[in-house]
Amino acid sequence: MSVNVRRFACTPEEVFTALADPWVFPTWVVGASRMRGADGHFPEPGSRLHHSIGIWPLVLNDETTVEVWDPPRRFQLEAKTRPVGTERVVIEVRPRGRGCVVRMEEEAITGLAARIPRLIAEPILWIRNREALRRLEWVARGISRQKAKAVAEA
Repeated sequence: MSVNVRRFACTPEEVFTALADPWVFPTWVVGASRMRGADGHFPEPGSRLHHSIGIWPLVLNDETTVEVWDPPRRFQLEAKTRPVGTERVVIEVRPRGRGCVVRMEEEAITGLAARIPRLIAEPILWIRNREALRRLEWVARGISRQKAKAVAEA
């Protein structure tokens, strides 16, 4: 299991606003190349994101299912990475001062990915998810700036 923690310069609510928008998923998820669609009731539990992973011409269509949606605290997903297997991803957010701390945990639960030795898998996931959290903060901070701009213009 890989665990990453990062302090964000935005609120937990802004993080969850970013997470609730399925169309920004490929912006912050490293390896996701495009969105193909999302269930109309996303991000409710059981809803799915339909996305693609990889780089052209090696692109696979895949999906991710919401298991837990508890804003502004917890978001849990089951991500399919065909043909490798499935992973569980948990994002937890806690307020800290004027910002928040975001913890992202990822673990392979089925398939070939679950058989990769942790000594190999964890460093790769840690690097990937460090970048994913950095990107997620950019998206959430953009939401924060838009909100501030709207208030200033009102």
